Amino acid sequence: MTRPARIAILTVSDRAARGEYQDKGGPGAEEWLRDVINSPVQIDRHIVPDGRDVVAAKLRDLVEGGADLILVTGGTGPAPRDQTPEAVMDIAHREYPGFGEEMRRASLREVPTAILSRQTAVSRDATLIITIPGKPSAIATCLNAVFAAVPYCLDLLGAGYIDTDPAKIRAFRPRAK
Repeated sequence: MTRPARIAILTVSDRAARGEYQDKGGPGAEEWLRDVINSPVQIDRHIVPDGRDVVAAKLRDLVEGGADLILVTGGTGPAPRDQTPEAVMDIAHREYPGFGEEMRRASLREVPTAILSRQTAVSRDATLIITIPGKPSAIATCLNAVFAAVPYCLDLLGAGYIDTDPAKIRAFRPRAK
């Protein structure tokens, strides 16, 4: 077995970074992860203001600091300050558009404005980065839709190990032949 995964949750919000708004996305994502993951993990939360350069710089720092999985919450809508997808693409080595497609598909069952969401997933080195919404219920919808693929993706990238509670999310790993 490989080492436990290090997970970073990055909240992107001008108001939360200034202390004017209580971050709900970061705690919501952490609560979801702790409920679903049953292997040892280290989870750290961070907050930065909106903006392409500051988000890209923080993502680089988190990757260089050894994060295996980064969940980025916020900044994925159509507002001018919502530049999280652009920042993520600035540092990406590879994109995995199926994550965004499936998260939007799941979200559209609940709210018609999900079509405005610009979720995606990328990797940089051995780190998987997934952009998710900022609202805890929307975070759950999106992660429920895609997380079964995350542990095997991390395996393929050479990242830390994650396993899930199969009663909540059954992590998919192909069987050895």
